[in-house]
Amino acid sequence: MGERMAAEEARTREAADAAPAAEGIRVTDRRRASHDESDEGLREQETQDAPSLKPKYVEELEARTRAAEQTAQDVQARFEQVRGELKRETDEIRQRLTRTADERAAREKAAFVAALLPVMENLQRAMEAAEGGGSLEALLDGLRGTISGFENALASGGIETITAIGEKFDPEVHEAVDTFEVEAERDGLVTAEYGRGYRMNGQLLRPARVQVGRARVGAQAATSDD
Repeated sequence: MGERMAAEEARTREAADAAPAAEGIRVTDRRRASHDESDEGLREQETQDAPSLKPKYVEELEARTRAAEQTAQDVQARFEQVRGELKRETDEIRQRLTRTADERAAREKAAFVAALLPVMENLQRAMEAAEGGGSLEALLDGLRGTISGFENALASGGIETITAIGEKFDPEVHEAVDTFEVEAERDGLVTAEYGRGYRMNGQLLRPARVQVGRARVGAQAATSDD
């Protein structure tokens, strides 16, 4: 009896000594951890395998919309590029045309001035002849040459004179300064010219200042009756 009690007391002391050590040891239940990992993997797999809530035709429409937007962006970018190239080419053409027009105007101006030089030379010779006591005929010849040279210079510049004397009065190119009584058949004709008219390349520079013939009223009536 005493031996049994001693053995039980010894086991009690061993259990008491082992209890504190057991409290400081963390025991992991591998079965529970394995179960948790399996549940997490299962949830991820379910998430991946979960069907989309959008209908298929909606997804197709969204895909087409994205493709259309991308195409529109590409077209807009190409349009901006082409517009920039066109603007650059237009500016270059405008500059070339402007430069060509300026060069042409300069050449025409130089040619007109060159055509006037003989006129000035003729005037100088006429002055020298007059100052040197030259004859009146020589002076007149010099003036005629000057006028002829000036008219040639005007013609080279595209300027032409307007015919007036003997022509039917035309208010588009003639300016009536006064009238002169004439026969009935000369009624309305230009009888004198006070200032020559000019046009340039078909455009009127100034009208000719003229005198217009007017028949007597009785003569006009008689002509109408005939």
